[in-house]
Amino acid sequence: MTRIRLSLRLLHGDDIAIGPGKADLLDAIASHGSISAAGRAMGLSYRRAWLLVDTMNRAFAAPLVAMAKGGSHGGGAVLTADGAAVCAAYRDAEAAARAAATAPFEAIVARLAKP
Repeated sequence: MTRIRLSLRLLHGDDIAIGPGKADLLDAIASHGSISAAGRAMGLSYRRAWLLVDTMNRAFAAPLVAMAKGGSHGGGAVLTADGAAVCAAYRDAEAAARAAATAPFEAIVARLAKP
């Protein structure tokens, strides 16, 4: 089976400000309400998930994820308005890239060897 897989990354200096994994993490944080639960759902350690969030929060002018410290009521994390906007814009960019790449890739696929 032949499939097209595009991967978009926005670099800020040497860091990836946003890419497919970070966008998935933002979606998971929005769904689960915490970095640790989002990380678990994605098969990431808390430390790895936290480092990805930290990189995103440092790359953008305003944080994408707001965190509450733990305690008797527990902690949590939510997407900020900027976080939701960046994630939505990234998903729009993915969809636009897929749409733009379809015809050129179909021309390439037509020239692949038959299995």
